[in-house]
Amino acid sequence: MRTVLIVLFDEVQSLDVTGPLEVFAGANRWQSARNHSPAVPAVPAVPGGPDGPTATGGPDGPAYRIRTASLGGRPVRTSSGLRLTPDHDLAYPDDPDVLLVPGGQGTRDADPDLVTWLRTHGPRARRLVSVCTGAFLLAAAGLLDQRRVTTHWAYCATLATRFPELTVDPDPIFVTDGNVTTSAGVTAGIDLALALAEDDLGREAALDIARHLVVFLRRPANQAQFSTQLAGQFAHREPLREVQRWIADHPAADLSVEALASRASLSPRQFARSFAEEVGMPPGRYVDRVRLETARRRMEDTADGIEETARLCGYGTPEAMRRAFIRALGVSPAEYRRRFRPVPASI
Repeated sequence: MRTVLIVLFDEVQSLDVTGPLEVFAGANRWQSARNHSPAVPAVPAVPGGPDGPTATGGPDGPAYRIRTASLGGRPVRTSSGLRLTPDHDLAYPDDPDVLLVPGGQGTRDADPDLVTWLRTHGPRARRLVSVCTGAFLLAAAGLLDQRRVTTHWAYCATLATRFPELTVDPDPIFVTDGNVTTSAGVTAGIDLALALAEDDLGREAALDIARHLVVFLRRPANQAQFSTQLAGQFAHREPLREVQRWIADHPAADLSVEALASRASLSPRQFARSFAEEVGMPPGRYVDRVRLETARRRMEDTADGIEETARLCGYGTPEAMRRAFIRALGVSPAEYRRRFRPVPASI
């Protein structure tokens, strides 16, 4: 049985705690049903006394022993005001299989005693995991040095500035480097926990858990934290925002700098300079990202063939789209669809 220890502290983000916890509790429900009989539906998890929520399983017991702990075993208040009572004092739990550090406002001015505890106990965990700004606590404890990591997109720049020894990637929803996994904000913790459950128990278990939670199986780790179109809302002037909307709605159109500049009533040079300043990337790169994102969504959400998808997304040829997928995602469009097309939840 794998032990999951979730660290609690004041001003923690409640969903960073409860999202992954519900996934692991769902794994216990799945294991319980499997131990009893494949024909018997899973039953709700019940409190496991001092060991926190577990499921009453068959001869093999639950998949995870889930525990929460804080310094001194003190109750904590989350950033939304929810009061959480931990199972244990951090001074007493054994070394866990999964040590999960959530984020929240409480990471901004971290308790030095908590950082010291993480520095001592973090290396003993088989898997070290952070959700959202929990990465700041792991970094302060020296546990992320020389690693590739991520956090909530709004705090990636701050993390990189404060801890220059890290390689901070602002795009993926979670990143695994060795036995350390860091994730983006809030709901990305659910994706991360589903990935851990799939690694431990297999795809069937992860799918069952996702169905009970009424979510897709999981988003791929390298899926962007937020859409290119959403990032584009940072453009200040309406002509540029209008161009961005046009790009999103017409990925197969002529999206050259000259054509886009004409739509914005600017010269190509003025348009390229203004777009890069306000959007944060050159127009050509922005177009590439929108086309890739549109193609990725179509591969996930539709049954369109690769040739049709390439045409509708402005690639011209399936080979051009294949190269774009491999360059950005590391897999071909066909392999991406095979791996990541989500299975709708069934109730």
